Amino acid sequence: MTTPDRPSSQEQPEPRKRSAASTSSEGTPSSETPKTEPAPQTAQARPRRTPEAAAPRPADAVAPAKPAEPAKAVKPAKAVKPAKPVYKDRAYRSPGGLAGGVLLLGLFGWLGADAVITGEGRTPWLALAALLLAVPLVVAFSVRPAVFANDDRLRVRNPFRVIELPWASVASLRSGYSNEVIDEAGTKYQLWAVPVSLRARKKAARQQARESGRAAKGDSSGRTSLEPRTVRAETDQIMADLRELCEARAKAPGSQGQPTVRWAWEVVGPAAAGAVLLSILIALG
Repeated sequence: MTTPDRPSSQEQPEPRKRSAASTSSEGTPSSETPKTEPAPQTAQARPRRTPEAAAPRPADAVAPAKPAEPAKAVKPAKAVKPAKPVYKDRAYRSPGGLAGGVLLLGLFGWLGADAVITGEGRTPWLALAALLLAVPLVVAFSVRPAVFANDDRLRVRNPFRVIELPWASVASLRSGYSNEVIDEAGTKYQLWAVPVSLRARKKAARQQARESGRAAKGDSSGRTSLEPRTVRAETDQIMADLRELCEARAKAPGSQGQPTVRWAWEVVGPAAAGAVLLSILIALG
């Protein structure tokens, strides 16, 4: 009777190994974990980005562009008021005084030049001293006097003084035997450049009487003129114009101030020097 062949000792360990592998696969813990060889990578795998990762981070996010500021409305330029035109001063002079002064200067120049050229001894020196005294005085009383008026003030240039009176400081302008301006303090200043002519006043009075009679009778058409024409002497008309200007500009801001008086040393100095020199020459005889 034959017995079945038993497996040899070399073939027996297989079932054990299999059993060990089965036990390990069934969940029995084993001391070593089986190592699995990594699969060959044909290409480097790129990490997949989740929606959260795909969204840009706040730091990386591009700042939104600022909205363009609306253009500021340009305010229309204010209309510049045209500057008030500045007119020259109105100048008032005496035509008769100017003519007389020019004639006297010519006469003194002729006589003085003759004395200096043809004179002997002290005569030329006396003539020069006399001219130094007389010429400034003739200029002061004939050519120099003038009255200047503008919207702000009245300037009176008399023979030896210059008076400036803002219109606010003028109390009145008076015409009598001479034309005068009176300031608020009561000081009187004579207007040498606007002399009074009694003859011109009489002539103006006669013309005014004729105008009044003609207005009362009426013209050729039978109509009566309600306002006869006013006739004044030239100097009286100048004073009337100055009064009107003073009343209109007395309260203006540029017409405020106090009167100022300045001596005309350019006239007083030469005249005084001529007087002193002439006195010395006469005294030395």
